[in-house]
This record gives sequence, structure tokens and C-alpha cells, in this order.
Amino acid sequence: MTAVVATAAIYGAVLAALFGYSVSCHLLVLLARRARRPEASPPREWPSVTVQLPLFNEPDVVERLLRAVALLDYPRPLEVQVLDDSTDGTTALAARLCGELSRSGLALSHLRRVERRGYKAGALADGLAVAQGEAVAIFDADFVPPRDFLLCTVPHLLEPGVGVVQARWGHLNRDEGRLTRAQALAIDGHFGVEQAARATAGFLGAFNGSAGVWRREAIADSGGWSSDTLTEDLDLSIRAQLRGWRVRYVEQVEVPAELPRTLGALKAQQRRWAQGSTETAKKHARALLRSDRPLAARLEALVHLTHYFTQPLILLAALLALPLDLAVAGGERPGLGTLALPLLAASGGPTALYLTAQRRLGGPLLRRLRDLPWLLLLGTGLMVSNSVAVARGLVGAGGAFVRTPKGTARPAPGGTGLALVETLAALGFLALAARLVHHGLASLAPFLLLDGLGLLWVGAGSLLERLPRRQAIEAAREGDALAPEEGA
Repeated sequence: MTAVVATAAIYGAVLAALFGYSVSCHLLVLLARRARRPEASPPREWPSVTVQLPLFNEPDVVERLLRAVALLDYPRPLEVQVLDDSTDGTTALAARLCGELSRSGLALSHLRRVERRGYKAGALADGLAVAQGEAVAIFDADFVPPRDFLLCTVPHLLEPGVGVVQARWGHLNRDEGRLTRAQALAIDGHFGVEQAARATAGFLGAFNGSAGVWRREAIADSGGWSSDTLTEDLDLSIRAQLRGWRVRYVEQVEVPAELPRTLGALKAQQRRWAQGSTETAKKHARALLRSDRPLAARLEALVHLTHYFTQPLILLAALLALPLDLAVAGGERPGLGTLALPLLAASGGPTALYLTAQRRLGGPLLRRLRDLPWLLLLGTGLMVSNSVAVARGLVGAGGAFVRTPKGTARPAPGGTGLALVETLAALGFLALAARLVHHGLASLAPFLLLDGLGLLWVGAGSLLERLPRRQAIEAAREGDALAPEEGA
């Protein structure tokens, strides 16, 4: 077997894997079309509830969160824990708000730790050790729970075997720009199709880390919160379901949250999710395969946990295009003409998923179709960053929990070197697309063009966010937005 034939075989295997993930998307789309919104009657006796609010340096959003939680409607007095690991002005602001809201009758405690052990998982575990509630609701700092959140979710939690109830995420700043609109489409795809389909088919679901309510008994029975992965929410979800608890997804309850406003913030979030889900897959793959669940459920769970593997596969496919192009330039042509067909088929699954989600959730479908190209570019543009995160997840476990910057246009710290690599890769892929056309492989060129443009947006865009002039302009805009009006 010549080197070019071997390369073509590897290329075909990569495309086959991507096609498999695409088929899983189509399966979820079919299942989601049968999804029904679950109903539950109010209980005769409501359980006690502790609301946990993990914070780490959230000065721009902490007041909005606390005031929304203070308005939650529930038949019994609520216990609210502000789990504050902050190292900036968030602590003073949270303390002032806790004092103010406590005077209004809310049972609110401001808990500080000497050492930030275990990051978010550690904060939740430490808070749970002193919590009084039979049920535990969790909201990240950028969420704004509706007043009736507990009234709509707790009845589902009381059904036999339900360990956690997950609500649907909405978006506070969807229309801020093309970046937030693209992210909103992706998140809608997860909640509008993936979560709904898994619930319908009895596949393993997931608690998404916020906007959910846990039965305290289920947390304890599953071993409690663990920080040995960066996605403590997904990890606990899997452990709970392996113990026999069920995840109930309540689509009709929407909790809006703030989407990352910069590429740097989005990349930090995506790297955490990619590494954490990979760590969770590595941790639980054997137990899932050996469980007594139906084969389809076990296989779908593995596809779910390894979803971010599509990013290194896309990157590998792009890199393999170069030796294939060199082979063709040298006169060899090992049956490459049909490779575009599985590539096209592989891209069809996610597209169908996003469109189906908008149709199910009742969004303005035609208006949001304009954002689909930006989402596709974003998906390819994150391939380098997320591939690095997947590799870290495969070779290690845990690591530093990097929060997603919120409420600000300033970029996340670091990442300049990675942005340079992304920009250079973008230029290389765009040049390679031109070579493919020149050497008669025009059918593969559009995919390299998509890869190049996506990386150019993410890489060069991340670099532009770090320019001092850009940061000064954005800081000034933010200051103007926060300044009081004259006469106020």
C-alpha cells in the first residue's frame, strides 16, 4: 500500500466517523419530533428547598441574579446560599445585597471559603454540607430564573425515581450580534432537540450545571459532587443515572442566561466543556457499556459524551487534504472524487438538528436561518481550540476551572498564542483550498474554504479583541451604558 493510498484510507475513516456523528443527529431529530412536554400535578406537601448560587468574580451580574432569586415564588420559606469564591469586588457587592435582602425576610447566607478547593464542585459540596433543603436548585451567576421556576419544576422532582429536573436555557442577549445569535442557535439545538429526544427515548439525559433542581437524596446516593472532571454537572448526571435515578427535562420552563459576548470568553467556555466531557467519557465509558441499559441507549450515551471528538476529526480531515493534494499534483489519483459526498452528508446532521430546534421552539425560522452560516463558521473555527481541550481530557483529569467572563466585552486572559496558530492555520487552509481547485479536487475545496474562514474569524477576531485600542473603546461603551442619566 503506497503512502497516498494509506492517507486516503485514513481520510475515509475520518469521514466515516464524522458521518456516524451526523447519523446520530438525524436520529435525535426524528425522536424530538415525537417529544411531548411532561406534566406534573402540584404536591400536597412541598419539600424544603435550598437555592445554591455559586459565584466567582461576577460583579456585573450578581445583583441581577440575587434580585431574581429573591422574587422566587414558593409555598415554603426558601434557604438561599451565596457560595462566593470571589477574589474581586464581587464579595463586597454580594455582602451588601445579602444584607439588604435578608432584612426583607429572605433566609440568605453568604458563604466564603478560605481555599477554593474543587472549584464549583467544591463550593456546591461545601454548601450542601450545611444546607437544610430536601431539594437543591442551582443557578449560575448569569442566569435569571423566572418567578415560578420552583412551582413548575419541583412537582416533577417528586415523581418516583426522578433525581434531577433540568429546565431549558433561554438567552438574554441573543440579538446582540452575530456571535451571540450563532451561539443561541447551537444552545437551542441542544435543548430543543437533543435533550427533548433523549427524554422521549429514555436515553441518558444530563443536568447542564444551571437552571435545574436536584433531589438531595440523589446527590448523596450518587457519591456527591466531584471535581475530578471539569464538567461536574455531567459527571454527577451519569453517576446518578447509573445508580438508577432519572433526569427529567422540562422544556416548557425557560430560564434565560447571558451568552458569552466575546470570542475569548466563548473559547474559554468551550474548552472547559470539551475537556470536561472528554474526561467524563473516559471516566464512565466502561461502566456505561457494562450497564443493563438497552444497547441503543448505551451507544447514544457514548456519542453524547464524545460529541467534542468531532472537532479533532474535522481538523484531521483538513490536515489530510494537504498530502492528498500533493499526491494528486504528483500524478496519483486514488479514487478521491467521491470524498465530498460523505463530507456533505456529515454536515447535514447538525444542520437538520439546528433547524428542527427552531421549528420546535417556535422561533422566527426564516429570520434565524441567516445565522446558520455563522454557526457553521463558528463550529469549524473552534476546531483547534477544542481539539487541544479534547487532547487534555484524554491524557489528564480535572485541572483549573476557568470561568466564562460575563457582563463585559473584555476578553478572557491569555490565548494570544493559540489565536496566532488559528490565524496561520486559516491562511494555510484557504491557500490549500485554492490548490485543490487548481489540481482538480474542487469538490473538497468548499470544506477547506469553510475551515479557513471559520478559523480566520475565530483566530483573527480573538487577536483583535486583545488590541489595547479595542479594549479601551469597549470599556468606554460599557461605562456609558452603566452611567446614570442626567437628573436621575
